[in-house]
Amino acid sequence: MTTANIISIIRILMIPVFILFALLGFTGSSYIAALIFILASITDWVDGYIARKYNQITTFGKFLDPLADKLLVIAAALVLIERGDMGSVPAFIIIARELIVTSLRIVAMGEGIVIAAQKSGKAKTFIQMLGIIFLFTPFREVAILSVTLGDIVVWLMALITLYSGIEYFKSFGGVLSFKTNTEGK
Repeated sequence: MTTANIISIIRILMIPVFILFALLGFTGSSYIAALIFILASITDWVDGYIARKYNQITTFGKFLDPLADKLLVIAAALVLIERGDMGSVPAFIIIARELIVTSLRIVAMGEGIVIAAQKSGKAKTFIQMLGIIFLFTPFREVAILSVTLGDIVVWLMALITLYSGIEYFKSFGGVLSFKTNTEGK
């Protein structure tokens, strides 16, 4: 097991702790949850850096790292719904994009095609991480023309996520074939 993969596993193990503090509701628990989320988000960068710098890129790591990212973001979206800080529509957009792009990658892999992270995907992840952290601060309650900053951030995250998903699908949707596979019959 490589160091990079261990860090990805640690990120996954941080998710239940993040959820616990996000939902406990005692004074300061949101800040603890935000700190855990920040640390988990940083491990995403750290494991990638270590994997590249020390040649620890493995098939297991290619599976585990994006899985850890998706689980962290989906957990945060679900927590934010439960807390009333995110509506189900933007959460659905975020979760659906993650599932669709992941499924597209799996199909492409079966065709021998590797779908590398796109700039829009990296920007999406960065915006999601910052947005989720912001939603754990009191600033989310600040209103501008009767719309809270939290609502603006949520929809910004959803729109960037949607754009990124469309871009991936336009670029790589061709791997999906609607023809019947008759090979071997």
